[in-house]
Amino acid sequence: MVEVVGVRFRSAGHIYYFSSNNEEYAYNEKVLVETQQSKQLGQVAIPNQELDPKDVPDELKPIIKKASFEDIAKEVKNQADAEAAKSVAKAKINEHELEMKLIHVEYAFDRSKMIFQFTADGRIDFRGLVKDLAAIFKTRIELRQIGVRDEAKLLGGIGPCGRQLCCSTFLGDFIPVSIKMAKDQNLSLNQTKISGLCGRLMCCLKYENDIYEEAKRELPDYGTEMLTPEGRGRVIGLNLLDRVLKIKLYGKDVTIDYDYDELKEFAEKQEAAKAASGKKEEANG
Repeated sequence: MVEVVGVRFRSAGHIYYFSSNNEEYAYNEKVLVETQQSKQLGQVAIPNQELDPKDVPDELKPIIKKASFEDIAKEVKNQADAEAAKSVAKAKINEHELEMKLIHVEYAFDRSKMIFQFTADGRIDFRGLVKDLAAIFKTRIELRQIGVRDEAKLLGGIGPCGRQLCCSTFLGDFIPVSIKMAKDQNLSLNQTKISGLCGRLMCCLKYENDIYEEAKRELPDYGTEMLTPEGRGRVIGLNLLDRVLKIKLYGKDVTIDYDYDELKEFAEKQEAAKAASGKKEEANG
């Protein structure tokens, strides 16, 4: 087993594992680490824990140290300078007439590079922009094109539910979401009603999906004939989450809602009674 510590570099960001180097780290504690590209100040998301070697990166880097007051002050200055750099970069983007939207700017902890994240509809030739930014900020410049979901995660906001966006508050990684999930949950397929601020399908469609899939496997489909205490009928409606069937009774102009588990138990008792009656008739015969 290998002792590791999980570290995040931004709120609700992806968790990266580092070697604890035989030190104890507390949740939310600031630490200085070395990534593949530069030194970064991160926050402990998962304190010391042991993992199987196959579940950790091949080149597991150690945490350099716990962040000092000076390190934290430097990070605060980096963030302030990066925010100030955003207006300069936007002016240069306009100067080069580039069809791109600048979303976020950040410095590496050691200021060895600056990262500019942007969205755009297609590929952008930003070579001239990079040269200008490098001349202004005197460091290595990296431009990253991101998607609309990443934009929402970075900027945050309020979702249709009235709460802060899941992706910007607690979802470390995006989860695959499909239109089939909305169909299984009997939701309106109106794109505006099942999409988040990013314009993509809402991440929360995934949260209850496993329950819906399990219920869909267990419950009878539309049109299935069912035996009820009021007689036989066929399924004309399903409430997968509550496991309730809406059944239209044969020969009657009435529909009744039944709890599936209770209806299943009733049918089993009827079958058992029928089987017992058959055995009794055989014995008497």
